[in-house]
Amino acid sequence: MREILYGRHAVYESLRAQRRTPYSLLLSEGIISLPIIDAITALAQDAEVPIERISRDEMVRTVGNERHQGVALETSAYPYADIGDMLALADAQVEQPLLLLLDLIQDVRNLGSLIRTAEAAGVHGVVIQERRAAGVTPAAVNTSSGAVEHLLVAQVTNLQQEMVHLISADLWMVGLADTAGARCYTEMDLTVPLGLVVGNEAEGLRRLVRERCDWLIRIPMRGKIDSLNAAVAGSIGLYEVLRQRRQHGS
Repeated sequence: MREILYGRHAVYESLRAQRRTPYSLLLSEGIISLPIIDAITALAQDAEVPIERISRDEMVRTVGNERHQGVALETSAYPYADIGDMLALADAQVEQPLLLLLDLIQDVRNLGSLIRTAEAAGVHGVVIQERRAAGVTPAAVNTSSGAVEHLLVAQVTNLQQEMVHLISADLWMVGLADTAGARCYTEMDLTVPLGLVVGNEAEGLRRLVRERCDWLIRIPMRGKIDSLNAAVAGSIGLYEVLRQRRQHGS
């Protein structure tokens, strides 16, 4: 299956990551020469990818929207990984495993934002559900500014079962939930082998997923709004993990 990636950063990072097979680079006629455009063109030439100039109208028809920034890449489908690959990566980097598990995140913008933060924070992999959840589509690649091209992402059919397997591999499951018994996120030791679980935009963590968690943590709210966007909450949690691990030298 082939996909059309769009947006300068998405295309640039995909070519740079070299995890997909690129078939052709599409540039809008009259596109302004900028450093990132020159870098994209150079990467395509190095990889012997054909470069085609098309009209702006044809670009919109090809991509399906107007957020292409004059650049698109016809490429192979996103290469999903196995959770075992993520644990192997942590082992190779001599680091405590850190995975981000997403419980039915459905908004592609939230998925892209979480993936971008995860890659920046050094997460070893992201686990998403195959059904009833957003996948790594061209829109998600664009929203993540191409970060997903460098990150291991696994699609699973049953998140609860995967949590059980990860617990048996000595990872602790920590869920973000503003519920009774949840501890403040800064009060927990997040330097251990960890899976941070973020819930759905509307309902949060499902009951069975919540029950699989070893701990529940919450982010204090002092204003009149009683919840944060899923991507914001997940990002705060990930950077608390990074802060604690840097402080402890792990």
